[in-house]
Amino acid sequence: MLIQNYFIYQNDVSRPTKEVAMGFPISGNIAEIFLQSLDRTHFKPLLDKKHIIFYTRYIDDILIIYDTVLMNLDTITHYTDTINNCLELRPTPERSNKVSFLDLAIIRNTPHLEIDIFRKTTTTNTTISYLSNHPQEQKLE
Repeated sequence: MLIQNYFIYQNDVSRPTKEVAMGFPISGNIAEIFLQSLDRTHFKPLLDKKHIIFYTRYIDDILIIYDTVLMNLDTITHYTDTINNCLELRPTPERSNKVSFLDLAIIRNTPHLEIDIFRKTTTTNTTISYLSNHPQEQKLE
């Protein structure tokens, strides 16, 4: 089925070599099926063996908490690179006892975790002037 996945871009008909075209009606379902299989076959055994302490995923964002005595970031990255050559893990390591996941900042304060809102460095907290030429719905947000 996936080898018959064609798309048109700038009047050229193409076929992706290893992925499903973005925006293809079934692509989100296929990605979710793949990631659920990955969760079950590759990450659940690591949880069962206590190599990782906590694993959660929201769509394609993954949060892994692991024991630094048993695992390290390089080991996890190398492990995920061997699962599938189309899979690319781009880890965001903990910095100053904080890690961002979705819109949360998870702060590690021994012996518990605190959760706060994560703000990217590009956040300016500015508002759009009501007199600007922006659409009305953008001014109301």
